[in-house]
Amino acid sequence: METQIAIRGGTCLLPDGNDASDWNESDIAVRGSRIEFIGFKNRHSNDARQITFDASGLLVLPGMIDIHGDAFERQIQPRPKTVFSHDIALTDTDRQLIANGITTACHGVTYSWEGGLRGREAAMMLMDQVARRRELLHADHRIHLRFENHHAAGVQDALDWIAQGRIDFFAFNEHLPSIVAKAASPDKLASYAERARCTSEEFRQRIADALRRSGDVPESVERLAAACREHGIPMASHDDETWTDREHYQALGVEISEFPRTQDALFTAMALSNRVIMGAPNVLLAGSHCGGLAAADTIKSGMCDILASDYYYPALLHAPFRLTHMGTCSLAQAWRLVSANPAQALNLSDRGRIEPGLRADLIAVEPCPSGSVRLVATIAGGKLAYCAEPDRLVRTPDYSMAA
Repeated sequence: METQIAIRGGTCLLPDGNDASDWNESDIAVRGSRIEFIGFKNRHSNDARQITFDASGLLVLPGMIDIHGDAFERQIQPRPKTVFSHDIALTDTDRQLIANGITTACHGVTYSWEGGLRGREAAMMLMDQVARRRELLHADHRIHLRFENHHAAGVQDALDWIAQGRIDFFAFNEHLPSIVAKAASPDKLASYAERARCTSEEFRQRIADALRRSGDVPESVERLAAACREHGIPMASHDDETWTDREHYQALGVEISEFPRTQDALFTAMALSNRVIMGAPNVLLAGSHCGGLAAADTIKSGMCDILASDYYYPALLHAPFRLTHMGTCSLAQAWRLVSANPAQALNLSDRGRIEPGLRADLIAVEPCPSGSVRLVATIAGGKLAYCAEPDRLVRTPDYSMAA
């Protein structure tokens, strides 16, 4: 039996445009996994299969699409030397996503020469769990493979996963230089080793092995980029430092700059008409925690296209409202950063907007005067997955069952 949900009385963000005229009080009818109708049709349906959600006083927005989030790692390895089952971790992650209004999530699976939490076994286990449990989860879980360029031994794995259709988004990462610098500190070295599930001395050896393979990096990157182009997988370069970094990746068909760290890299991305991803936590913290660019500044200047949860799922919901509160942009503009724009970047034409025929990914929220927001309900793929106020739900009585 198809699910039917009627969302009544909410103020809805309808597509196209960036000003207050986008906000309309409308009913939204959901049938199955799709948005069936927007307007005031069938306000008093007698269909016993229909659930009505009273959205009075709430904003109704497209569900959020998280293009880069790796907070799931904390469910797998919340503390050093503690590793939990991936099925438990993924189920808990799914609940966190839905309770934060994220209806599509690209999990940032780092595949690195480091090993451990970011090694082959961990990557395989998460991808397998996502594939096996897809029908049991509420959010649409996808794989964002964050490939460390010096991981020469992992190139063939990545090529195989691309060919098998396991990868939805691919990013080229180059963290080796920063790890080498930070690992000079014994405490930081120990932290890296704990994540890699090895001793400090073993981690030093892994660094040395990766450095010895530096000559293989250009060919590896070219092969992986060619495979992604062949299979239509969107690609990003991570932490671009210079204009030459961005131009190099652009030449390989990598048209997304993920967390550019300098003005040179950012301006080059703009000149090349690339999409730029920044972190939503950066917005809430009023700047980068690691010395990068301030996301709010890039948004204000029109040089950011997408916000990602990065390492903190709640940030994706709160960042657009914080931006609006600060006067950086309108809420309609800010919401595109977490819905329509990431959908376009990921080639997901069936979501990111509230339109008939599209996937029914919707959230209902109550804005707060302080610039914060409270999530009241999440509908994911046409199913009511979260509701903080059950009193807003009304199921039509089935009079056919009356004696």
